[in-house]
Amino acid sequence: MKLAHLILAHSNPDQLKRLVDKLAHSDSRIYIHLDKKTEITPFLPIADNDRVSFISNRIKVYWGGYSIVQATINSFEEILATGIAFDHINLLSGQDYPIKSTDHIHQFLAENKGKIFMHSLSVKNEWQEAIPRIERYHLANLKLPAGTYRMEQMVNAILPKRKMPEGIVAMGRSQWFTASKESIAYIVDYVKKEQWVSRFFKMSWAADELIFQTILFNSPFKEHMVNDNLLYVDWSEGKASPKLLTMEDAAALKASDKLFARKFNSEADSAVLDYIDNFTA
Repeated sequence: MKLAHLILAHSNPDQLKRLVDKLAHSDSRIYIHLDKKTEITPFLPIADNDRVSFISNRIKVYWGGYSIVQATINSFEEILATGIAFDHINLLSGQDYPIKSTDHIHQFLAENKGKIFMHSLSVKNEWQEAIPRIERYHLANLKLPAGTYRMEQMVNAILPKRKMPEGIVAMGRSQWFTASKESIAYIVDYVKKEQWVSRFFKMSWAADELIFQTILFNSPFKEHMVNDNLLYVDWSEGKASPKLLTMEDAAALKASDKLFARKFNSEADSAVLDYIDNFTA
């Protein structure tokens, strides 16, 4: 079972190196998209062997904009272009960390070949707070000067609500997922062929949490989707970002049946990563 890890990162080269080392396996390759706003030189030693490489077509990533979608798609294209017969492609952030051994992760995915592990909720029925992301015009991707929010208000007051194309069901939630290589190739090809996709989602807020689930749910791959992205995340603080995991979360991490967890900051608490390394050894 061959596995490609795609890591979207923007900071903390030491923590990224630790993640890369932890993911290392004879049947895996690791690809890193480093935000183009970040100077790459301190990160270059991470790719010290032929199993680790940086994505060449880097994008400047801005929170909430389509840029992170484009960065992900560019990265998928480069991974597919290698011609390596990967079974799954696993999308992680630089602040994620495996909470199972690499052998366990590879064995699990080998037993679930062809499956797509995504947190996928119906926007209409299960994730209604995301409806404005689709119905309203969001101009963040246009990089307009000051006054963008006021312009958005004016545009949305004048124009009718946006709608998905007829027959397309909007799905989404977490941007992180593990999917079969075939489904990733389908996504890349679909975005190229169906020009409405990029046009529509460039006007959506946080399109990275919507676009991939929506494409696959409305495709022949729907039957292979599992509503679980294999990621332990704690949203108990009720903030826009999940709780930073520390030694306070050690017991929950060890007890979890997930493969990965987020998010961590080794500068704030590296002991929890040491703890994970011990129980996943």
